[in-house]
Amino acid sequence: MKKNVELEIIIVSFNSQFWLKKTLSTLQEKFLSKTKLQVQTTVVDNGSTDNSLTILSKEFPWTTVIPLTENKGFAVANNTAIARSNAEYILLLNSDVECTDLSTFDDLISYLKNHPKVGAITPRIEFSTGELDPSCHRGEPTLWASFTYFFSLEKLFPTSTFFGQYHQGYKDLSRVHEIDACSGAAIIVPQTVIKKVGMLDERFFMYAEDLDWCRRFRDAGYSVIFYPEVRVIHHKYKSGIRNTSKSIARKTRRHFYDTMLQYYDKHHSKNYPQFVRAIIKYFIVLKKGAL
Repeated sequence: MKKNVELEIIIVSFNSQFWLKKTLSTLQEKFLSKTKLQVQTTVVDNGSTDNSLTILSKEFPWTTVIPLTENKGFAVANNTAIARSNAEYILLLNSDVECTDLSTFDDLISYLKNHPKVGAITPRIEFSTGELDPSCHRGEPTLWASFTYFFSLEKLFPTSTFFGQYHQGYKDLSRVHEIDACSGAAIIVPQTVIKKVGMLDERFFMYAEDLDWCRRFRDAGYSVIFYPEVRVIHHKYKSGIRNTSKSIARKTRRHFYDTMLQYYDKHHSKNYPQFVRAIIKYFIVLKKGAL
């Protein structure tokens, strides 16, 4: 890799050849062909058994491919590429993200250069309907925030500062502002910050590694910024759940619930008595049992 690379885009793929093609095609058309930055695009294949590697070789020879022999999770795959990178900035991009004319990542880099205390920045991530993907605009998942989310109190009062803490719906989504956490589906982080805070925590196989990263940025004195003028489309669950077998989908959802307890143990358990953890674990067991 050239030493003067300003931005490295890292895409982790696992048996998602259809959406990976769409991601790379739109990335090339809507961003790479227009950007003024020196950009490197790296695809980490997480042990796919479809034709992903063949497609990458034949149709996208401009990408750097890191083939892994097995799927060790989202964090491990991204860290593998981050560890090899010499770029000034790292953009993690999901393999089910579509770029548009508003995917002007140069603007996000400019913002980071002018705001050295920003640890991470996210564009507005939308569904194909134009609705906000709420995972890109989150608050810290405290016990209360999580309770209001899982028991739908947030849905009833989405703009309430009391009930809407999980997705911070009370903030002005049309303006640049600080949030607690964004999504790993599209996030840019300066290498200088990664060197100070560390890479993704590999104890999280999938889900919550982005929450944890953002928490660690904030704990280190950096902010996380939501930048709505730059946008991408997230075809959510296409790469991880709905295009897979029911058994794999169930396993994936179980990872989602398991990470709740992992995150609580890492960041919140010291603040509460042990019986609270037992209640959380019981709730998770119930949710997993319903799958």
